Amino acid sequence: MVAGTLAAGALALSLTGCGDSVDPIERLGRKTTQEPQESKDPKGAAGATPSAPASPSGPADEAYRKWGLTAPVQYAPKPAQKPQIPQAAPGKVPVVDRIPVPAGEKVVFLTFDDGAEKDPEFLKMAADLKLPISMFLTDSVASSDYGHFEKLRDNGSASTINNHTLTHPNLRTLSFEAQKKEICGQQDTLEKRFGKRPPYFRPPFGNYNDDTLRAASECGVQAVLLWRVSMQINNFQYAQGSALQPGDIVLAHFRGPAELKGATETQMTTRMLQRIQEQGYRIARLEDYL
Repeated sequence: MVAGTLAAGALALSLTGCGDSVDPIERLGRKTTQEPQESKDPKGAAGATPSAPASPSGPADEAYRKWGLTAPVQYAPKPAQKPQIPQAAPGKVPVVDRIPVPAGEKVVFLTFDDGAEKDPEFLKMAADLKLPISMFLTDSVASSDYGHFEKLRDNGSASTINNHTLTHPNLRTLSFEAQKKEICGQQDTLEKRFGKRPPYFRPPFGNYNDDTLRAASECGVQAVLLWRVSMQINNFQYAQGSALQPGDIVLAHFRGPAELKGATETQMTTRMLQRIQEQGYRIARLEDYL
């Protein structure tokens, strides 16, 4: 595998963003030309109701109105068979930036990074809507209240907790041993705090190299998870094209008004769900496909 490239689509992007600055905009690299378009409606009016049926285990229909949606969120059931993920070279882990799903299966996956914002209203929203979120936590910002993310994990949505390093460095600037300390250190921390060693790892800024993949393997990681779509304040920014594609992994962040130009985490999430609905997609649980 060529260091620093994306495995799932061999899309040569230098993924940046997800940093510790106050700029909430996730920059997806030099080849990204699609600029995020701000919503004309500051309230983020939802689009057409998707035609896909809701999952039988989905939340009560009334919950969506409470959180500013005009239609229930649609959820995809667990697939009968998991898709085939490309295998990694010996001693390394695979890199996934889009899940291969059957043609016509319009599903996307929600992931949230870092853990700086710990909004109790977001806990209520995620529980009401039963949002299946794959969390990638950084110890330096999330550890002030890991209980917040434990509540999010245990709200009945089958959300999960994964690794985003101890201190959020650019791993490509570090030696193999330093990378291993960042990855294994957070693996150990999360296992001790939550009782399970995380299976997945996301490198800060999306930056990695061969040392990252070797270190992740030695730390017990099963796969490196990247993304193709980033949620801004009001709209998506795409690494490819100008719309969601089946199997897209959507990146969002645990961020609050200071980083979101006055918007709250729940408002940003409502807009994200609206954009998914407008394009006729359902939400699936990432771990059900890996």
